Amino acid sequence: MLSHVLRRLAASLPVMGFVALFVFGLLYLAPGDPAALMAGDQATAADIARIRATLKLDDPFPIRFGNWVWSLLHGDLGLSLFTNQPVAKMIAQRLEPTYLLMLMTLVISVAVALPIGVIAAWKHNTAKDRMVMVFAVLSFSVPSFVVGYLLAFVFGLTLRWLPVQGYVPLSNGIWPAVRSLILPAAALGSVYIGLLARITRATMLEVLQQDYVRTARAKGVENRMVLFKHALKNCSVPIITTIGSGVALLIGGAIVTETVFAIPGLGRLTVDAILRRDYPVIQGVILLFSFMYVLVNLLVDMLYTVFDPRIRY
Repeated sequence: MLSHVLRRLAASLPVMGFVALFVFGLLYLAPGDPAALMAGDQATAADIARIRATLKLDDPFPIRFGNWVWSLLHGDLGLSLFTNQPVAKMIAQRLEPTYLLMLMTLVISVAVALPIGVIAAWKHNTAKDRMVMVFAVLSFSVPSFVVGYLLAFVFGLTLRWLPVQGYVPLSNGIWPAVRSLILPAAALGSVYIGLLARITRATMLEVLQQDYVRTARAKGVENRMVLFKHALKNCSVPIITTIGSGVALLIGGAIVTETVFAIPGLGRLTVDAILRRDYPVIQGVILLFSFMYVLVNLLVDMLYTVFDPRIRY
């Protein structure tokens, strides 16, 4: 088990190195002078010179990249060109709402998608199965921002059950923070629910045809035990893979969802940085999201060995 973890960690290091190289090279992907692009059309020569001096654009690329990586290893992501604040501090201030939003989305999605996927497989080719599939197709097809506006109109403006904008910090209480993120998490998880429900149904249909399931039913084991203890556990690997891969959907969807619901998280920070051409902030956020995605996939690999011990060998 330990050797497997070490191998996966070693395999993740080149990936993060390539990601760091790509993120750093964002400045050079656009044509023209990077300093002039970041300064904008109304910038003066002094503004462009200041940006060049701040980012040390006159140094050779290998030297700049080496210094940047060395700063990263010490937790220094540079300074924002717009606010002149440390990028690491700006990101730290926005971590809480984004991480809590993604966590709530995962919990809601898994809690909804797994049961309905199992029920659809159990009631294959019945009205319940068709209803679940229609719901999954609709939730997967409708963009999350459209779902967000609909939920805000129904539960926020019409029924007035939940807030439609802003975020309440955890320091003000767990329930107020969770309540402020229920609608955004439901909107962000709509696509995720459809994807996970369809994968669960497909894998469950295959497992339910296995001999050991028929044997368990022949012995009189009740359906709930057959479905959730025997069948669901043995089709957990593709489901876990889908959950891990879906983190990319959550990262991309969080940017749009936070903009719709005016949540001061990393998504809003990314949008503001792009509009201001604040490259150090953009680099820091992309690097953080990439690291998080690699970490989630590493965790998924570790979970494989828990649900299927054969993978250890």
